[in-house]
This record gives sequence, structure tokens and C-alpha cells, in this order.
Amino acid sequence: MSFSEVRDYTYGDDVRNIDWNVTARTGDTSIKVFEEERELTVMLLIDVSASSFFGTQSQFKSEIITEIAATIAFSATTNNDKVGAILFSDKIEKYIPPKKGRQNILMVIRELTNHETESTGTDIGKALKYLNNIQKKRAITFVLSDFLTEDYEKPLIVASRRHDIIGIHVYDEREQTIPNVGLLRIKDAESNKMMVVDTSSKKVRENYQNWFSEHVENFITSFKKVGSDIISVNTEEDYVKALLKFFKSRRSR
Repeated sequence: MSFSEVRDYTYGDDVRNIDWNVTARTGDTSIKVFEEERELTVMLLIDVSASSFFGTQSQFKSEIITEIAATIAFSATTNNDKVGAILFSDKIEKYIPPKKGRQNILMVIRELTNHETESTGTDIGKALKYLNNIQKKRAITFVLSDFLTEDYEKPLIVASRRHDIIGIHVYDEREQTIPNVGLLRIKDAESNKMMVVDTSSKKVRENYQNWFSEHVENFITSFKKVGSDIISVNTEEDYVKALLKFFKSRRSR
């Protein structure tokens, strides 16, 4: 509910809404009138860390994240809602204040496609803390990331008390399982550490799969604990179907 106007008090009005300052100044009992606020604010927290620039099929995770963010943004603007964005790595890379209109959406997309990331790491907790500091008004907040990080549960708990948080997990199938292709030279995108991995070892493949599963479980547990919704999208999936299914389920609730 947001403040609309002040009018004269009439019998039956809620005395708790009396504006005592105006009443004292004019000598006539006045009451505050509120109206339901229909306009929503949509915030996009977008992971632009180095790990998002990975893909083994047709697209990188970063490209899917950009497309999903654009789809949500254009959907919001058709409803005349404000849309803002926070691009983050292990620091806040870019903040775009929430505004209405197509031009603002195009600015968000332009930043996503052209932004040169200053840092390679990931800190979702820092992005959630920043959201709480700059967005005082309740917002529907989409966190788009591969969630290959930890230590964001506490900031998520704090942010979820004010905002409607939705986690969108984007992953590549080669992060889920690694094939048996013998010795493989790999590089950690965020630390730049190089190593040789023997993928013919069953133990190595199991450890790799467990590592991924632990991060996914942490993502699911953390968001479910605060009552937040989640969406999980493979880079080869039709994310539009996943989004439609999600919003239909929310509407039914």
C-alpha cells in the first residue's frame, strides 16, 4: 500500500490513519488515504564471473543467462514494471537502477553483451548485500548464476525478508559428468590454475560428479530454506519452457 492523498475524516474511517500533523495545522480532522500499489520492481542479479564463460555444446552459460535475463526483462516491461540489474563477479561490476521502458531494457542487454569483467571470482553473498543496501523497496529478484560457490546462505536469508528471491541455476552437462577421455589438461577459469586430470580413473570421475552435486544441493537447500523458488536450466534445454512452467506454478499458488 502506498500513500495517495489526505482528505477530511468521515464517520467509519480507521482512526489509525488520521494525519495528526495536518489535523493540528488546519484544525479539521484529516485522514491519510492509501491505495494498492500495482507497479512492481524487478531486479536481475547476474553472475558475470569467469566460470559463466563455459560451454561444451552450442552455447556458453553466459549466453543462456543473458537470454533468460532479457526474456524476463521484456516480460516485465510489457507489464509496465521497473527493471534494474546488478552485474557481479566477486565484486559489484555494474549497477543499473530500476526504470521503466524499453530503452532501459536495451541498456541492460547491452551491458551484458559488452561488459568486460574486472574480476574472475564469484561472490553471490556480496551481490545480495548490495541489493539490500540500494533497493529499499520490495522487489522481485532473480539471481542468475551457475552457483559454483558457497557462503551466500546468510545474505540470502537477510535479502529474502524484504524481497521475493528466485534462483535460476544455469549449468552445462559437462559440469555434471566428465567423460572418460584419458588424460585431460584443464584450467580453472576463476583461479587460472592449470592441471592434468586422468579421466580414465573412476575415482576421479566420481569426485568430479560429487563436487558438482554438492554445489547443486547447497543451492537447492539454501533457497528452499528461506522459501524461495528455484529454476534449473541446462545450456541445451529450452529455457522458455522452464520459465513458462515456473510462472504457471506460481500463478496456481
